[in-house]
Amino acid sequence: MTGITAAALAAATALTLALQPSSPAAAEPSLSGLLVAATTADGATRHLAALQRIADGADGNRAAGTPGHERSARYVGALLADAGYDVTYQRFAFPYREPVTERLTQLTPAERDIPLRLLSYTANTPAGGVQAPLADAGDGCEPEDFDAGFPTGARIALIERGGCTFAQKVAHAADAGALGAVVHNNAPGALSGTLGEPAAGLIPAGTVSQEDGLALAAELAAGDEVTLRLEIEELAEERETVNVVAESPVGDPDSVVMAGAHLDSVLAGPGLNDNGSGSAGLLETALRLAELDPAGELAEHRTRFAFWSAEELGLLGSEHYVAALPEAERERIALYLNFDMIASPNHGLFVYDADAERDDPVSAAIADDLTAFLGDRGLPARPTPFDGRSDYGPFLDAGIPAGGTFTGAEGLKSAAETELWGGTAEAPYDPCYHASCDDLDNIGRTALDANVKAIAHSVGRYATRLPDTSP
Repeated sequence: MTGITAAALAAATALTLALQPSSPAAAEPSLSGLLVAATTADGATRHLAALQRIADGADGNRAAGTPGHERSARYVGALLADAGYDVTYQRFAFPYREPVTERLTQLTPAERDIPLRLLSYTANTPAGGVQAPLADAGDGCEPEDFDAGFPTGARIALIERGGCTFAQKVAHAADAGALGAVVHNNAPGALSGTLGEPAAGLIPAGTVSQEDGLALAAELAAGDEVTLRLEIEELAEERETVNVVAESPVGDPDSVVMAGAHLDSVLAGPGLNDNGSGSAGLLETALRLAELDPAGELAEHRTRFAFWSAEELGLLGSEHYVAALPEAERERIALYLNFDMIASPNHGLFVYDADAERDDPVSAAIADDLTAFLGDRGLPARPTPFDGRSDYGPFLDAGIPAGGTFTGAEGLKSAAETELWGGTAEAPYDPCYHASCDDLDNIGRTALDANVKAIAHSVGRYATRLPDTSP
């Protein structure tokens, strides 16, 4: 393990003291303060550049089950092992999916091709596709949404995104006798997604942009008969992938502070914001922590860092990890911190907010602490719900408190949010979400810097003391 130089430690200490309020309690720099001073966006950017090079040499992506992800895992694991962490490569089999054919053609009232992305785990169409009239089913979250258009015969369902999962929408369409489902975005731009598991692929299903979906809905509303031909084929096979888990050799083994980020990208691109950014920020923090406190003299609790795979296919890596934990091992994990998309170019500064229905004071305390930390740096943060779209989900379901930060995906930034954070109103937080352009040029430096410091603060703080849940 490489120790931090005396000069670097002195510089970090001086910066920490300068940032702290002048009071007797601030005389001794905390591990959190030292770690915040030592971690930098430049350090995270070096890892992002490495992930970009890996993707460039691996068909342009780092998706689970591909060489790009395997090389990413080796890169992360080797650095952590060299830094002195106990590194485990947790391999697991998963249902790999890859698009082969994605084609949607409008035949009436006028013929045109409509860009389509299949929903992973979809059923395939027969050779030549399926051809049928289109029927509008609203958001498709209730069986009765299909009553108006489907009793007259087989249809392809037009469904708006939102309100429930893609799997629920497709299940209702299948129950109504639909031959296929086309889900359109509820925000400008294209849409991609997953049904979550193979069993959900009841009928062929894909997605189109909001613009194309609204145009189809307008033709139906005008009384036109809209006929579509839907052609979908997805390669389906079992592959193996790997989670990388690194644990410090020091600290109380019965009280583990865990932080994670998913390392896989989608097949469409290198995934530098989603989620090279969270992985790079986490890796930068882990390496600086090993330098600052190699003997565990400043940390009371053990720290564990996880780099998940197959998140993009339905949180499969984190689900596998949590499911494989014996109950005694689950009880050792005091909390879990999640960092997914921390460098959106048109960013928001969001902190995962505790779900009041869970009655989880530790998660609430994490949210309050991260919000206060960012606020003290002149960076106002706002809450975002635990909506199940990232790897905190399996931990919360297992009763493990969670928290973390997020800078926005395909959602639109509001005018009020531009007053807080700058940027462009009514535009996506990340215009390259799940697209080939999610590369180094898609990294928002301001957001990356803020969130690397937030990762360092939370890891350093909770390695020293757990959240205060007193009233």
